Amino acid sequence: MGESLNPALWTRVRQALRPEWTQTVTARRIAAGLLVVLAAIAALRPDPDTARRPVLVAARDLAPGTALTPSDVRVETRSVTAVPDGAQSDVAAVLDATLAGPARRGEVLTDVRLLGSRLAEATAGPDARIVSLHLADDALVDLIRPGDVVDVLAGDSTSAGTEGRPEVIATDAVVTLVSPRATGPSADADRVVLVTLPRTAAHQVAGTALTRQITVTFH
Repeated sequence: MGESLNPALWTRVRQALRPEWTQTVTARRIAAGLLVVLAAIAALRPDPDTARRPVLVAARDLAPGTALTPSDVRVETRSVTAVPDGAQSDVAAVLDATLAGPARRGEVLTDVRLLGSRLAEATAGPDARIVSLHLADDALVDLIRPGDVVDVLAGDSTSAGTEGRPEVIATDAVVTLVSPRATGPSADADRVVLVTLPRTAAHQVAGTALTRQITVTFH
């Protein structure tokens, strides 16, 4: 009897902190309903460790400069935690797009792996442009790799008999693509190097390349 008339300290504290309305049947039903709702939400919410999404991957080893065809890609499902930003999932959206660098079989294709504005932006900022260069020294093309940083120089005029002092017209250009070697007697002459530069420098290089011979130096 004494224990019921003199409850322990912790019991008195619990009773003081617990409003009387929480002890009603209605309050208990509300609490039970909330627990059911929370359990349903937890069950429907995908687990990031098991959730998967479709992505495009290289169907085989691909060389830089490849214009993608349906046989070059396939759709696979990967864990969302392992999918990189910019991963592509629409086959139609990448058809005929040019691959900027080599891709291994099974590699996820992202936006910056394809020639376009997203690649230029990721390489040289939001105002970047990609410029095509025919180098005066064809052998130099074999030494250049995507990702190289080069300075662009303009030499003699492309007009016969005109000479000019070499001039640095752009610095810190990032090589985006080197066209693959083709077949035929003029294969080397047809190869181009794509470089990415900020807009103003890119326009300067593109305009100069129309009338003067172009070469590059490596960093």
